Amino acid sequence: MIQVELIYDSDCPAAPQARENLREAMLRAGLTPRWVEWERSSPDAPERVRAYGSPTILIDGRDLAGNEATGAACCRIYQPQPGKFAAVPPAELILAALREAQNSLEKPQ
Repeated sequence: MIQVELIYDSDCPAAPQARENLREAMLRAGLTPRWVEWERSSPDAPERVRAYGSPTILIDGRDLAGNEATGAACCRIYQPQPGKFAAVPPAELILAALREAQNSLEKPQ
């Protein structure tokens, strides 16, 4: 089973669109749209998620864009294609990461 986490700040204007893109990508991947959400400033949020910008999506513990946690309380910027920037991970980027995780599960260890 693939573990998906959405990390966000409560006042992040990009978080709702990130949720929608995540939902769309999971449906397109044939998965039930289910994930764990972590609001970074919540006392329940694990320390490891507080180091990511908002919004961040982790798939099996890895940032879907391949970025490392910076430790800064900041907004995320994604580069879906050269010369283009976005505050929200595009559904296609999420879908590609989900399919990679699905392929990893299907390969014999």
